Amino acid sequence: MATTPASGSVDGAGRKQIVTSLATAAIAMRDVAVARGGRQIWSGATLEIPRGSFTALIGPNGSGKSTLASLVLGQLQPSNGSLSVLGEVPHRGNPAIGLVPQNHALDKASAVQCRDVVALGLAGTRWGMGLRGKQVGLAVDAALEAVDGMTFGKRRFGEVSGGQQQRVSIAQALITSPEMLVLDEPLAGLDLLGQVEIVELVHHINHDRGVTVVFITHDLNPLLAHIDSVLYIHNGTPQFGTTDEVVDSDVLTELYGTPVQVTRTADGCVFTRAE
Repeated sequence: MATTPASGSVDGAGRKQIVTSLATAAIAMRDVAVARGGRQIWSGATLEIPRGSFTALIGPNGSGKSTLASLVLGQLQPSNGSLSVLGEVPHRGNPAIGLVPQNHALDKASAVQCRDVVALGLAGTRWGMGLRGKQVGLAVDAALEAVDGMTFGKRRFGEVSGGQQQRVSIAQALITSPEMLVLDEPLAGLDLLGQVEIVELVHHINHDRGVTVVFITHDLNPLLAHIDSVLYIHNGTPQFGTTDEVVDSDVLTELYGTPVQVTRTADGCVFTRAE
């Protein structure tokens, strides 16, 4: 697998082509290993994820996807090797990285107005701590506008639809104007239309704002029209490659341990199906 791609030109389908360049790496790993509770989760990670890329993070349950996200967010330290995120050592509360957590992470916010949920994205950041009164309101407005969420901003979080809740979560992650978004299973629990709308929204954030996206998912199909790269953990080692390299029947079958068929249609559409 290719392990050092970076963003570049756009192909006929509107997806960025990948060109090697260390200077544009959003995430760079050199022989990284990670352990939890005395048990090694994975090791030997040497790869670069380019700035501005839209990367899907896939793999079976228990393969270490959440562990990798924790490393990027500075919640966990490597047990070996070197890791750089946006050109520096990862640390907690980095306003340059916006996290969209799994839905259950905001269960306790059901009685809170959506606007106030978005404002929580400022907590714990030096940039956010400097905002007061009207400035906070303006920042919340800008984040809600970015996700088309102004119409339900004053409704309680528990009263809006699952898709609207996910938009609020994305707005919360955007309020610090991050360079990178990490989304943890943002399509879980959404119907097909909701999934399409959230993927389109994230695509526009990536394309229009140049925000690097790491999108953790179980199902590649909703993303295949927009992602330019895939990160996956195989045989105990994170691997990174272009969509064309990884979205392959043999690669996905070996990764998931069950037959996976990749179909490419005459009009350029791609989809996967477990047999």
